[in-house]
Order: sequence, then structure tokens, then C-alpha cells
Amino acid sequence: MAFRVLVIGGYGNFGSIVCRHLAVMPGVELVISGRDPGKLQRKVDELKSQSGTTCESWCGDAMGPGFESALASMNIQLVVHTGGPFQGQSYAVAESCIAAGVHYCDLSDSRAFVTGIDALDAQARQAGVAILSGCSSVPTLSAAIIDQQRHRFQRIDSIEHGITSSAKMPGLSTVEGVLAYAGKPIKQLKDGRVHEVLGWQDLTLRKMPGLGRRVLANVDVPDLDIFASRYGAHTLRFQAGAGLKLGGVANYLLAQAMRIGLITDHLPWAARLHRWGLWFERFGDGKSAMYIDVHGIGVDARPLSMSAQLTALNDKGPEIPSCAAVALAAKMARGYVPEPGARACVGEISVDEYLAAIDDSQNLSLSVRFCDEQG
Repeated sequence: MAFRVLVIGGYGNFGSIVCRHLAVMPGVELVISGRDPGKLQRKVDELKSQSGTTCESWCGDAMGPGFESALASMNIQLVVHTGGPFQGQSYAVAESCIAAGVHYCDLSDSRAFVTGIDALDAQARQAGVAILSGCSSVPTLSAAIIDQQRHRFQRIDSIEHGITSSAKMPGLSTVEGVLAYAGKPIKQLKDGRVHEVLGWQDLTLRKMPGLGRRVLANVDVPDLDIFASRYGAHTLRFQAGAGLKLGGVANYLLAQAMRIGLITDHLPWAARLHRWGLWFERFGDGKSAMYIDVHGIGVDARPLSMSAQLTALNDKGPEIPSCAAVALAAKMARGYVPEPGARACVGEISVDEYLAAIDDSQNLSLSVRFCDEQG
């Protein structure tokens, strides 16, 4: 019996990537969902042209009251929610999945959304379904990379990580989401104490192998809450940046304007920056990366540091946040059943499973280096 997966926002930026992978996955039947019938049909036709596979579709509001009955009538077993931005979004989709007895994951990187999903834990356990939030680059992949090397550390003291994108622009909803906290306080950990930094401030230059120097700034992600308890780290920091330095400076200036009250609504400016970013795409190098620096004590009781970098070439960066859900669907189609409950999506997918889902070794590579006190 085929494993039936419904993708919400299947014609969007990340949803399209998820659907492209699932359409040709053995043992999976794909249902594409969206509210625009024209866009929905075009995506179904496009996938049929590309893969020869005919996908089903459901046109409607996944956050509306009819979604629960639709899931039951279509015999859906997993919902992949790609319909951001998730900042400020309700848990209506997840609640419908619980009521229908359907497993759920989303691509949210919103700190409040992902860490707050455990409010549904009791309901999900009672229904016997898994509600997994943050099935994306953060925290799923970032945690998987650390988990893979966790056995080398007796203790982890600090984790500093981040993402630098290529110049290729994501969808407008993604830009709106990441700029929602421009100039607003973000809680981080430093030496065991909570301290606040401002979103898209504290510009830094980081030299990255194969990418040169990239501009990074403070960004809010679920990892800043999850990694303190998961790894016992006392210092946690996350930064991100656009592929072109000009983009990083533009985000910084917007954050400054938001901070002093010169701009009160980020949405019009997110749309402007998105339009400008589309024009400047031509000047990018097509390279993006996630980096993770971990410092602590090794199993031999000596200081140990790890530096990991997942690099994507030829504008393949969007595959990375998209394919956590692809890896989860592939694993479940083979018989894996995640533990019931509502939680952040960490510990469900290994690095190998993640990279196998992307299946593009020519354009994606992971390097991991270690350094003890002797170097």
C-alpha cells in the first residue's frame, strides 16, 4: 500500500522542491494542496511533464474547518506544511491533523512556532500521531550534524552556527518571515546567561572555505532554545546573511530603521527588498552554506573544537531546508513510525538520510574538521 503525503503550499518556493522529490519517490502517492486553482493545476501539469507521474490535488484552505474531513476522505498519512511565513501563524493545520489522526511536519524556522508546538503534545499522544515542527535546516539538519559527532565530546560548552545563502531570492513569504524580527530583541546565551541582541544587527565578516568572506548578522531560530537543553551548551549564537554583501547591509539598515521607529511595518520593505534582490540575483556566485562551530571537552578530557560546513553550489541551497521533509517521508514510507507527540523535529533524521534525500553529491558537500588544544 502506498504512503500518501499531502504537501501544503505545493506550488510555492520550498513546496515545489518537496513535491519534485516526492513525485518520483517509490512507494509514495503525492497530493498537492493550495488555495489557487490555477497555480495548483499548473504545478500538477508541470510535475507530470517532468516525471511522468500524475499527482492528485486538493484546492482549499488548509487552515479552514474543512481540512480535517479532507484529510480523512483522501486517506492522507503525512502532511508536509510549507505554507509560511510561520511567524505569528496558528497551529490550525497541526490541530486538524491531530483530529484526523494524520502525522504532520512543517518547514518552520520560527523560534516561537517551533518551540511552542509542544502545547499540542498531550493531544498528539492521545491521537497516536507525531507533530514535528522545524523540519528544515534548523533545527533538523543542524542538530543532525552535531548528533553525528556528539560521541566525540564529553561536554559541549558552546555552539555558534549560521547560514549564508546564495544571491538567489527565496519566496516573498520567506523574506517577510526572516525580516519580522529586524531590529527586535533576540535572546541568546553567553556563558550560561541570557542576553539580548538585535535582529539583523552586529554585522560580522566570516571567512568560509570556498565562499570567501560573507556578511552575517543576528537571526532568531529555534536552535537557540533547543540546543541549551539538548547539548548542555552555555553559549549559543546564530547568524545568517544574504549571498551578496549589499543584501546584508540592506537588512542591517532596515533593522536600524525599525529599531529607532523610523519604520514601523516591515512588510512593505520586505516586498521592496525582495524585488531588488530578484534584480541583483545575476551578480551572485550560486554558493550557499551552513556552518557549525562546536567547542567543548573531548572524551580524552582535553579541549576539542569542531567546525562543520555544508556547502551548496549552483543555487542548490533551497534543497537543504526543503529536503528534511523529503527524508522524513522517505523514512516513513519504508515503515518508520515516529514517536507520537508534538515536538521540534530533532533526532528523527540522520545526516546520511538527509543527504540521501537531496541526492546531489555534485552540488552539495559536507566537511567536518576537528582541532584539539595542540591544533
